[in-house]
Amino acid sequence: MATEAEVGRAASGLLSNRLDAKIPPGSIEKKWERHRFDMKLVSPANRRSYTVLVVGSGLAGSAAAASLGELGYNVTCFSYHDSPRRAHSIAAQGGINAAKNYRNDGDSVFRLFYDTVKGGDFRAREANVYRLAELSLNIIDQCVAQGIPFAREYGGLLDNRSFGGAQVSRTFYARGQTGQQLLLGAYQALERQVGLGTVTMHTRAEMLDLVVADGCARGIVTRNLVTGAIESHVGDAVVLATGGYANVFNLSTMAKASNATAIWRAHKRGAFFGNPCFTQIHPTCIPVSGEHQSKLTLMSESLRNDGRVWVPKKAGDSRPPDQIPPEDRDYYLERKYPSYGNLAPRDISSRAAKEVCDEKRGVGPGGRGVYLDFADSINRLGEPAIREKYGNLFDMYERITGENGYRAPMRIYPAAHYTMGGLWVDYNLMSTVPGLFVAGEANFSDHGANRLGASALMQGLADGYFILPYTIADYLARAKSDRVDAGHRTFREVQAEVAERVRRLLGVNGKRTVDSFHRELGHIMWEYCGMARNDAGLRRALGKIPGLRAEFWESVRVLERNEEVNQSLEKAARVADFLELGELMCIDALHRTESCGGHFREESQTPDGEALRDDDHFAYVAAWEYTGTLARPNLHKEPLDFEYVHLTQRSYK
Repeated sequence: MATEAEVGRAASGLLSNRLDAKIPPGSIEKKWERHRFDMKLVSPANRRSYTVLVVGSGLAGSAAAASLGELGYNVTCFSYHDSPRRAHSIAAQGGINAAKNYRNDGDSVFRLFYDTVKGGDFRAREANVYRLAELSLNIIDQCVAQGIPFAREYGGLLDNRSFGGAQVSRTFYARGQTGQQLLLGAYQALERQVGLGTVTMHTRAEMLDLVVADGCARGIVTRNLVTGAIESHVGDAVVLATGGYANVFNLSTMAKASNATAIWRAHKRGAFFGNPCFTQIHPTCIPVSGEHQSKLTLMSESLRNDGRVWVPKKAGDSRPPDQIPPEDRDYYLERKYPSYGNLAPRDISSRAAKEVCDEKRGVGPGGRGVYLDFADSINRLGEPAIREKYGNLFDMYERITGENGYRAPMRIYPAAHYTMGGLWVDYNLMSTVPGLFVAGEANFSDHGANRLGASALMQGLADGYFILPYTIADYLARAKSDRVDAGHRTFREVQAEVAERVRRLLGVNGKRTVDSFHRELGHIMWEYCGMARNDAGLRRALGKIPGLRAEFWESVRVLERNEEVNQSLEKAARVADFLELGELMCIDALHRTESCGGHFREESQTPDGEALRDDDHFAYVAAWEYTGTLARPNLHKEPLDFEYVHLTQRSYK
């Protein structure tokens, strides 16, 4: 059982000189503009002498690689997919936020900033969030110029809809395929640079370790997923844009290949991990149907613009939904949060769904579901209008469940979806390892303890198109690193360690499948570090995970061999890292005894069951340093100051 000393020495909470967030001085409206001027530049003639490695080719990675290539740097981009178009960014459905105020309904850069800080329950840096809101204006212009087919009103103007945690309509969308369309735009920009020779693309290549030479990130080691070859790649800077780690729960809305290996390997090479317990449970997903499932399916939050969420008022009411009259229905989000209704933020909506299901008022098999009902909207607007806005989502729901969402309410339930935690970065998006930059969901920087809907795409494109091109140039202009190549001693050592880890996985030759270990870890994480957490449960998880990890290395069975396509080996390496990351998530959740956003400690709640923060003791970013012992990481604290959005108890009532 973990002791207090083992929980990251939380009581001491080291304030490290290495945690300089590099937030520029001045008013928040001028910080980014002045910082861009103060940063050093690399002249066009000198850019071709620098090589930047970009790991990941989703929105953040493709945008960064394309932008840096356009500027004239030598860029090498890596994807474990056969094409960047398969990146998980494609799965984002509902839209992307921007403070354009096209609806003239009171939106502004400051309101988007305010909503994001409040939505994150005051656990994000003000400076980073304001910059994100400011850059949202540029993102839409960039995407329209690329030809992204955003939905338009009858007169041809760009349309907007609402998302959770906002009382304005600021979400731009392309039906239920917004992520796919945005990724195609970034992909075409990336492929243009590939064609021009400024970007070299390595597909079916997975990063398995980071190379830190002379204190700076100088390269990566990859495994070719077709041939099994272990290869080193050298660069002057490294960008990790590899997404989140929600697959630690096994069942999540993320693609099965999504993993934490790149950021976890970087963490073990010196990059601090920020707020790992801040994970998002999405309230609008197709419920679990059995142990046979390998993943869960998201139903866009945008559906809650026109769908009403309800359950029977009476526990155990098993009547079909069309036989339950309105007076016997509990539209619980509208009842509890009248100002926001069905568009309450994700963490609040998820906990509310769990609460009514715990009261035995859930619907569907096992009682783990609530209704999302479009009958009122169809009666008011007509089925063609609903089909035009959400048709592909209704089609997807019917293919998976066999049920027609136009004729009967959809059944939904919360599921693991996104991770606000990630590698700690400063204002320049650089980690505690000099030269290692982290973008998109892989970093912790913008969303605090809860991300608002339609803000993930916004962050990925802001980081890739509009921030990294400036901050990487500043780093390269200031760095005085010696030239290294793949024959450097450090590269040889790291490559040998990667090869040995592969041999070790193949050599266990046990009797349990990789999937069985992943499933068991997922049960532990969901039960004890999921929607609700408490001291006893987290300690129980910390007692179980090390034993499961030890059994993995004694009993896992990895099929086939290295020198070929081997998905069993790929999964084994990723699950091995999840078995380590899961322990750090529980350590972080145990040390943070407050509730905030998606981190809900049952011991810390208001009388009406809402999250109760403890700003006196926890208004900081928890950045964890790997010490060589998984159970004893060092905790470093970055204090959070709120000058423009004052600390208050969040309320959406």
